[in-house]
Amino acid sequence: MKETAIFAGGCFWCMIKPFDQHPGIDSIVSGYTGGHDEKPTYEAVCSGKTGHTEAVKIDFDPKVISYEQLLTIYWQQTDPTDAFGQFEDRGDSYRPVIFYTSETQKEMALKSKQNLADSGYYLDPIVTKIEKAVPFYEAEDYHQDFYKKNPERYSLSSQTRKAFLKKVWDGNENEA
Repeated sequence: MKETAIFAGGCFWCMIKPFDQHPGIDSIVSGYTGGHDEKPTYEAVCSGKTGHTEAVKIDFDPKVISYEQLLTIYWQQTDPTDAFGQFEDRGDSYRPVIFYTSETQKEMALKSKQNLADSGYYLDPIVTKIEKAVPFYEAEDYHQDFYKKNPERYSLSSQTRKAFLKKVWDGNENEA
């Protein structure tokens, strides 16, 4: 039985590749969630008027990759101490959120967040929100698989994120 995970961690361009490289991931879609417009566009979301945040929707096989493993990957792609965006991407549309699709996912996300808070990796509080999933709207086609379609631009857009994550995790990728 397939499951769905939805994660917001700043620009969705930077959130696809880290998950896309693992067995058991059936699909990853860039999109918008958490807002009030029924047909959000990139321009409208960036304006801050829709209430949406950029996110990725991941369909996965839990027999191959667990939700807990996805949570570990998620924490290692974001700055969970920054509620007002991620890295150079600022504003509500870039806020970090784990959108749970079941009560089991909610419990796992809360436990994972507490484990990260207790880990000592961050001195500041972990402020990533954990919210019930709401409608997810697929982003425009040019946003899908951005790292594959535009590798040079992707590389430039992810430099600050990569430097921060290397500093925090420095060889500890599987310890969150």
